[in-house]
Amino acid sequence: MDIETFRQHCLAVKGATESLPFIGHNVLVFKIMEKMFAMVPLEPKNGIFVADLKCDPERSVALREHYRGIHPGFSPNTLLWNGITLDSDVPDKLIAELIIHSADEVIKKLPKYKQEIYCNL
Repeated sequence: MDIETFRQHCLAVKGATESLPFIGHNVLVFKIMEKMFAMVPLEPKNGIFVADLKCDPERSVALREHYRGIHPGFSPNTLLWNGITLDSDVPDKLIAELIIHSADEVIKKLPKYKQEIYCNL
């Protein structure tokens, strides 16, 4: 998957916003209800784009065992975030599904009143 397709999938999530919040860093961040669910540097490292997505910890372990292109993400709690190498052995369809999964992980941890607001968007 290329970075523009990744961006389009993130923006297709209901209520998603994008921003460049980190001063001095070209990192595109996607949020729902002000909570981050995805991020990707706009400049590839060694020619490779790696996006970070939230993930259920048990699923993170299984994905990392199955795909070389999925590895611990940027967070100190590396089981909650996966780094996804966009041009790797990870199928585009799975990356699109993991974007939705990441957004769902954020939504389910919101306070109930915010979950209700989100559902009514």
